[in-house]
Amino acid sequence: MAAGLDPSWRLPAVFAAPATSSFTDFLTMSAPELLPGRRPLPLGDAGDLAPHGTTIVAVAYSDGVIMAGDRRATMGNIIASRDIEKVHSADAYSLIGIAGTAGVGLELMRLFQVELEHYEKIEGAMLSLDGKANRLATMVRNNLGAAMQGLAVVPLFGGYDLDSVDPSRKGRIFSFDVAGGLYEESGGYDAIGSGSLFAKSALKKRYRPGLSASEAIRLAMEALYDAADDDTATGGPDLTRKIFPVVMSATVEGTHRLTEADTEAVARAVVDARMVNPGG
Repeated sequence: MAAGLDPSWRLPAVFAAPATSSFTDFLTMSAPELLPGRRPLPLGDAGDLAPHGTTIVAVAYSDGVIMAGDRRATMGNIIASRDIEKVHSADAYSLIGIAGTAGVGLELMRLFQVELEHYEKIEGAMLSLDGKANRLATMVRNNLGAAMQGLAVVPLFGGYDLDSVDPSRKGRIFSFDVAGGLYEESGGYDAIGSGSLFAKSALKKRYRPGLSASEAIRLAMEALYDAADDDTATGGPDLTRKIFPVVMSATVEGTHRLTEADTEAVARAVVDARMVNPGG
């Protein structure tokens, strides 16, 4: 590592330089080889060599944002993992979900978490929600070379906006493209991943502004069920193994993950309803 101790056991000069609020920029100066987008890759398309995460949905509701993700990762026609977790807290008031190359996505997500924590420690204040989204867009853009070789990662970002004076815009959702393009979703919902077409169709039919927390959770679970119903790469509720989607919320009180028992209860209610009406 370029930033390792020298023979005198002193830290390199980069550690004593004026601090930057971006941990990614610091890593670029001290150890660029550790950044996901800076690693050398073999020639050709490497997309089939790594597991891929699939569907994530986000729904804005009366108190903030709900984000949920299925638990399946695939490698071609093989299920690589049945219980991967693709939705996490980015910081105290925001959530991030990833679709695409699972390993790169999870690494980018962890780097983003450190990026936000580093900024807060250096500046003594939290980035605005727009600032967080812009930082994430830059990190996605830095992975463009790997994306062009099949190792693409596309995140979904949402959170509670502490600075918004408009109560209807407290819960906000941002999507990205592989080139780092940033788009705020004004419709109140979004989905990414291989099952996103089917998930968005479900959300479009049933979403309305001002949903309660329980309604938003049920809607997110229904959307994931519909995605799994039509997309083989998306995993539905696994009642046998008791593997259910990860569901998280971001509100003025912070981020919260729904307990396994509560998630199971909602998932079983959705499955039971589909036993009566398979089409939803």
